Amino acid sequence: MSARLAAFLTILLLAGCGTVPPPDDRPAPAPEVSRSTTLEGTDTREEFVADIQVAQQVAEAYWGQVFDGQNQRFRAVRELIPYEREGEVSCGRDPLPRNNAAYCSAGDFIAYDVNWAFGMYRQIGDAFLYYLLGHEYAHGIQARLGIEKQFTIQQELQADCMAGAFIGDEVRVGRLTLDRGDTAELASGLESVGDAPGQPWFAEGSHGSPEQRINSFAGGYQDSLKVCDL
Repeated sequence: MSARLAAFLTILLLAGCGTVPPPDDRPAPAPEVSRSTTLEGTDTREEFVADIQVAQQVAEAYWGQVFDGQNQRFRAVRELIPYEREGEVSCGRDPLPRNNAAYCSAGDFIAYDVNWAFGMYRQIGDAFLYYLLGHEYAHGIQARLGIEKQFTIQQELQADCMAGAFIGDEVRVGRLTLDRGDTAELASGLESVGDAPGQPWFAEGSHGSPEQRINSFAGGYQDSLKVCDL
């Protein structure tokens, strides 16, 4: 295990056990949904579908309360679209590839390769599914706030921070529950989605090194949205 991964796990384990004080401006608890949101169970398609639906509900409730707290009107992302084949779904004129998830501002939807996402769900775990949905939903929030960074990596790392705040705030108010396996899932998942060594930070499409992505997520998780430069 790398030092940065171990440090990140320590942060999450402490926060999950309630020893990290919640930020003063965290959202109030969201209303209950129809299914337990303890992050566990990664075996079947039915569990996958249920988990991603609940993750969507939790994200909508979370951002709705954030916007309410700023006296702003919230509009949920219009649709969540699973697809199986490259080009089955397009964002504007750009077909979405396999093994991908993306927010499309042109149609205000989140689309994801369902076979890839289910494979990641089974390989890494359901906690990473909440991160994946949280990250793409953050792009929808960026669009609503008119945030456009100069470089792709800035946009992506901010979305990682926002996803961390989403999960961390929901854990602190008891909306989500992380166990020790879930913290490992999140850390491993973030490690796996980092750019390859040598990727220029200013290149179009750069998302950040594993360390940068872990640090951005962990900052949001621990200190909420106030560190996400919104």
